[in-house]
Amino acid sequence: MLERCYGSTDVDLSIIGLGGIVVAQMPQDEADAIVRSAYDRGVNYFDVAPTYADAEDRLGPALRGIRDKVFLACKTEKRTYQESRAALETSLRKLETDHFDLYQLHGLQNLEDARACFAPDGAMKTLIEAREKGLVRFLGFSAHSVDAALYCLEQFSFDSVLFPLHYTSYYQGHFGPQVVKTAKERGAALLALKAGAWRPWPEGADRSVRPKCWYEPYSSPSELEQAFRWTLSLPVTAAIPPGDPEIFGMVLEIAERFRPMTAEEMDAMQRKAHEVQPLFRAE
Repeated sequence: MLERCYGSTDVDLSIIGLGGIVVAQMPQDEADAIVRSAYDRGVNYFDVAPTYADAEDRLGPALRGIRDKVFLACKTEKRTYQESRAALETSLRKLETDHFDLYQLHGLQNLEDARACFAPDGAMKTLIEAREKGLVRFLGFSAHSVDAALYCLEQFSFDSVLFPLHYTSYYQGHFGPQVVKTAKERGAALLALKAGAWRPWPEGADRSVRPKCWYEPYSSPSELEQAFRWTLSLPVTAAIPPGDPEIFGMVLEIAERFRPMTAEEMDAMQRKAHEVQPLFRAE
């Protein structure tokens, strides 16, 4: 699988990462098989969070024997120093590791969220201390808000930004161009979420078909491939597919034959973006 440089570091990541929610709420032997298959196919980027049900409990054992060969990212949804420090210790224990390659503020929903992390007793104190102690190598954040992302990039020299980069939100909702531009200016690597999103779940839809997805993902192989090719044609290091095991397998196949979009194909995606309601709009 193609690899790309993680920002200005000497680390190369597979263009597709495995989101820990893929292996949540399944027997350990099934989780082991998914992780090992992904690794054997070239995936070296694994991302997880305490909020993904029991994903940490499944992923830790699944990485036994290959932990030192992969890039393991974790997150904290806690906003205070004390809570985030305790969360970091718990995550390290569950994932059976003495350090994370990347530790991130998780799911910043708005400017208030971001500011709370940078308060004197905020979670950023945990991240900085953890890096100083060798418990983490790199620092980042994930956000679902343009304002929150731009605020964080102004406040600190983060190594990466994990952000929704999906063509409908990007073009129709103007959600993402500002973050891509600013991250590039600041030297932060871009990691993409929601590339496989189609639309918000329609009212009354049977969500049990994709229970780990809070939005309706593409299930058509051709549309899924278009969406991921678009995202991976931006200056991103890697993209994390939806948390559905079947879709994750489809995206691995897409990644193995990936080729960047031409300018004409990108223009076509911009026109197509106006056919569907975007997941996100800029504040």
